[in-house]
Amino acid sequence: MSMTMTMTQKILAKHAGLDKVEAGQLILVDLDRVLGNDITSPVAIREFERIGAKTVFDKDKVTMVMDHFAPNKDIKAATQCKMCREFCSEHEVTHFYDVGQMGIEHALLPEKGLVVPGDVVIGADSHTCTYGALGAFSTGVGSTDMACGMATGKAWFKVPSAIKFVLKGKLNKFVSGKDVILHIIGKIGVDGALYKSMEFVGEGVKSLTVFDRLTISNMAIEAGAKNGIFEVDEQTIAYVKERSNREFTAYSADEDAVYDAVYEIDLSQIKSTVAFPHLPENTKTFDEIGDIKIDQVVIGSCTNGHYKDLEEASEILKGRKVAKNVRAIIIPATQDIYLKAMENGLLKIFIEAGCIVSTPTCGPCLGGYMGILADGERAVATTNRNFVGRMGHVNSEVYLASPAVAAASAVAGKIADPLSL
Repeated sequence: MSMTMTMTQKILAKHAGLDKVEAGQLILVDLDRVLGNDITSPVAIREFERIGAKTVFDKDKVTMVMDHFAPNKDIKAATQCKMCREFCSEHEVTHFYDVGQMGIEHALLPEKGLVVPGDVVIGADSHTCTYGALGAFSTGVGSTDMACGMATGKAWFKVPSAIKFVLKGKLNKFVSGKDVILHIIGKIGVDGALYKSMEFVGEGVKSLTVFDRLTISNMAIEAGAKNGIFEVDEQTIAYVKERSNREFTAYSADEDAVYDAVYEIDLSQIKSTVAFPHLPENTKTFDEIGDIKIDQVVIGSCTNGHYKDLEEASEILKGRKVAKNVRAIIIPATQDIYLKAMENGLLKIFIEAGCIVSTPTCGPCLGGYMGILADGERAVATTNRNFVGRMGHVNSEVYLASPAVAAASAVAGKIADPLSL
């Protein structure tokens, strides 16, 4: 391969059958996976039929996960899921995940070994950028692109330019990947990486767990990025090999690759960070946060529903009680995570503290169900967006935080620093 390409550009070049690509170039690439959920797939299915496609390009590479409104919350949701179910049955789609097998899509796919380094993945869900944590190029697309992807196994892309984040040092106690990405979005803004790839490298990467990386890549879209991607290391390889037997290629950027900007981030300097309403860039640390009473805490989502997240929350909730006027909702991201949390006694800790534990679902994150907010209510959530009305009433407020901050806030009844308990 010729020189001067970023990680993302190398993956795209390979999948386009080209020696070299450059930022701004339009290319047609081969896809390793096409993903949809119960909200976006029905639109794609209708488009698929409208263009006269007879069958999916590869029944092993199309994936549908019923996670947004499943178990069905109402008749409309039931109709959407039924449409996906029938389509996947008709086309013998191998990776169809319904109630009982499903989890939140972006936690489920890595767990099932469906993404490996060097893959190109599109999904009709904006947080598809999560899989960059494993050294893949993955990005969210519209339902029409999903339809064409299911039919042809290909997608058009404009090659993105990149911003490089050089990480060093390691995180302090109760500080996690969520704080890192909120810190970065607070610094560069919600359009700070517009249509660019955010590439994470440096010796600090090895101190981050794969789950911290999944959280960071997941929220690349909250900075406007096309994708987020981490350099592949021993941890990535161990994680992937445990779950998949597919061959893969780990790409790293050329020494002289061109970046629009380079940021150095010392992980040891990052503090617990909270994004205030109504934008993920509206970040504050505890030296700037006063007394903010809350009504609800949500720990879960495609951003922070991993076992590590639940474990962190349980460490704080153990032997403590959720504050009197707070509803605390814990949502494990997948069935496996749920089971492990049960076997290791985490669910007992949550329930004894006064939390409820839900089946895996996106739930309240997008105002789905399992915890919608009323007029004037405030929630601390480990989710990824806090736009106006995101979790319910237009006059409700969502504060984005790490699992540790969310758990501490549930106990304190107000936004609280886990170190203060």
